Amino acid sequence: MVSEAPPFWWTNADWRAYTLWPVSRLYGAIAGLRMDRARRAMPPVPLICVGNFTVGGAGKTPTAIALARAAKAKGLTPGFLSRGYGGSLDVTTVVKPDHHRARDVGDEPLLLAREALTVICRRRVDGARKLAAEGADIIIMDDGFQSARLVFDFALLVIDSFRGVGNGHLVPSGPIRAPIGHQLRHASALLKLGQGPAADPLIRRAARAGKPVHVADTVRLDAGSLAGLKVLAWAGIADPEKFYRTVREAGAIIEETRSFPDHHHFSEDEIADLLDRAESHGYTLVTTAKDIVRLEPGHGRSAELAEKSRVIEIEVRFDDPSAPGKIIKATLDAARSRKLRRGKTP
Repeated sequence: MVSEAPPFWWTNADWRAYTLWPVSRLYGAIAGLRMDRARRAMPPVPLICVGNFTVGGAGKTPTAIALARAAKAKGLTPGFLSRGYGGSLDVTTVVKPDHHRARDVGDEPLLLAREALTVICRRRVDGARKLAAEGADIIIMDDGFQSARLVFDFALLVIDSFRGVGNGHLVPSGPIRAPIGHQLRHASALLKLGQGPAADPLIRRAARAGKPVHVADTVRLDAGSLAGLKVLAWAGIADPEKFYRTVREAGAIIEETRSFPDHHHFSEDEIADLLDRAESHGYTLVTTAKDIVRLEPGHGRSAELAEKSRVIEIEVRFDDPSAPGKIIKATLDAARSRKLRRGKTP
């Protein structure tokens, strides 16, 4: 799977998209067949998959956290399942925020582990079993909608309202991971994240297909005011413009930005450049929680950059506050039905 989305994927389709179209058509055919014909293992406990239609960030991780909180409110013990993208460990691992580094387990698992039990595993079937053995009674899988070999009791697809599905083409012509029709067929519901218009055509198509559509937004949690501050905003995430938009909405004046690849591990020179540039111009450094966890304590000036950077913490809030609880209930109901059907199979 492609991990970095080239800029032309997010603009109107041009000659690059059309040149790659034959490859995209073949890719789409294979991806669609894999989704429709995959042999999927039964998870040991109810399982929600939080995915998205495209390569790149759409807000899956904060959405997964919102669902975990809803599960806790119902007295459940949620567990997060991740492949640990960006980490080096290739064994099934229970993530410990005070022990592991992002270089080992990935940045998103470290964020998830602050909220609930988290396991990384290259083979998600084994990871699900490990979570159940560790006491999880509901699993929330971060990503893996198009490729995981597990049965989903509920699949929630997140779509960013400002990016939508980009130029509307499949990889490598565009950011779409598999044909939209195939993805909708396997989805339980959609979540439109934000107030932009780019997702609306797909939302209307999902509604015509009878798929429930939820709406949510990201909300800043940091208490300190950024109003009027001149900042150097830096981020190594899939959609840095989303972060910069949040910083501007907080009232900050962005004087400079530094964008790095998603899951990027910062070099000493990059860290020094950020610190020296901010100091020489009197800028306040601002970044994301995901970037901060990739700074390794005791590694050069990493601790200094972490200390001097203001972190924008966000959470996903549904327009309908009862929606996350309804998703949890639908997942539990689907899992019970799945077990009953399996019990009746000779």
